[in-house]
Amino acid sequence: MATTTRREFLRRTLTAAAGAAAAPFILPGRARGADGQTAPSERVAFGLIGMGKMCAGHLGGLLGRPDVRVAGLCDVEALRLESCRQRVAGAYAAAAGQGSSDGCPVTRDFRELLARPDVDAILIATPTHWHALMAVAAMAAGKDVYCEKPLSLTIHEGRAIAAAARRYGRIFQTGSQQRSDARFRLACELVRNGRIGRVERIHVNVGGPPTLCTLPAEPTPPSLDWDLWLGPAPERPYHHTLCPLDDYATWPQWRAYWDYCGGGMTDWGAHHFDIAQWALGMDGSGPVEVLPPECSPERRLTYRYADGTLMFHGGASGEAGVEFIGSAGRIGVNRGVLVTEPEALARETFAPGETRLYESADHIGNWLEGIRSRRQPICPAEVGHRSMTVCHLGNLAYRLKRPLRWDPQTERFLDDPAADRLLARPMRAPWVL
Repeated sequence: MATTTRREFLRRTLTAAAGAAAAPFILPGRARGADGQTAPSERVAFGLIGMGKMCAGHLGGLLGRPDVRVAGLCDVEALRLESCRQRVAGAYAAAAGQGSSDGCPVTRDFRELLARPDVDAILIATPTHWHALMAVAAMAAGKDVYCEKPLSLTIHEGRAIAAAARRYGRIFQTGSQQRSDARFRLACELVRNGRIGRVERIHVNVGGPPTLCTLPAEPTPPSLDWDLWLGPAPERPYHHTLCPLDDYATWPQWRAYWDYCGGGMTDWGAHHFDIAQWALGMDGSGPVEVLPPECSPERRLTYRYADGTLMFHGGASGEAGVEFIGSAGRIGVNRGVLVTEPEALARETFAPGETRLYESADHIGNWLEGIRSRRQPICPAEVGHRSMTVCHLGNLAYRLKRPLRWDPQTERFLDDPAADRLLARPMRAPWVL
């Protein structure tokens, strides 16, 4: 069906469908699937929040898992929400050999989804400015959480997420899926085991800091609850760049703006700075100093770790997203790319007793295993928060245009109350964290 035809069809049928979806409809948590193969105790009932382009991929993957039941959907845009409900209904009807299925309940308000006792776990794929509020509320409601990257809008929000995961004993996975990629794991193991000698420099190729949003006002689509899309962010008029209604033809660009995300520094930075942290064994810590380009001899944003290791924003060679340069060699790694000097490093094996890192080949699957075993997954909240802190520190150095000294233990700047005030941001009423 053509895109315009499908959207017009959804407009005509939305009211009736939404009314049906709002009627009482309870799916048992971890219920037996249509194939009858998965035990009830093993089937995880999922709720998904934020049915945009990223979550469309997640939804397809979850619908193909026999150990998962998509039990609820939430989005502030009604047409997209109805389209996803129909997708779930069609998939489950096909799996059951039936002509139709009710699919699952839908809602615009995430709090209604979190209040359901039959939902075991929540996947959050909203704009970043919503992550902390939703993640903390979900964990307080007893749900395990998968939250897309960038994990947090501020350092304070990241700490709140990590604290909630500990307080409520939840299994939390950050969507930093490069940790579940064998090339990145091998690169980090080679660094950890000294195969390139002492690490002297790291170059991380990601985009720059965010900008202020000055997009002009446009009419708000009638299917969109724009006030709820903004949530805790400052009030401003709608613009399609932030929330396009194009059936996933383009990526929304809210990541570029300060009020909703952190630009390329937190978008791809959440992936590549995370790999640098993993290779350095800094999952519970971070750098101690950040220099903006105008204060760095390299004329690049520069991080310094306590042992003297330097990390630069940009400068990785070839196809590398992250490049490690040591006293005895070099490693460049990216998705689908692993380049080493000497070349034989890529074929190295490890002896008993050498450092081996957490192995995962399926990021969502690793989280699901954690839900059943109560073992923490490969990128839990604390790890995700620490990697995001590196990104946030860089953005603050760009913003303040002066050196910043950071204490990773207290998570405060040294003798810099003005910088400390930027660790958090006020939220638009009535939202509070």
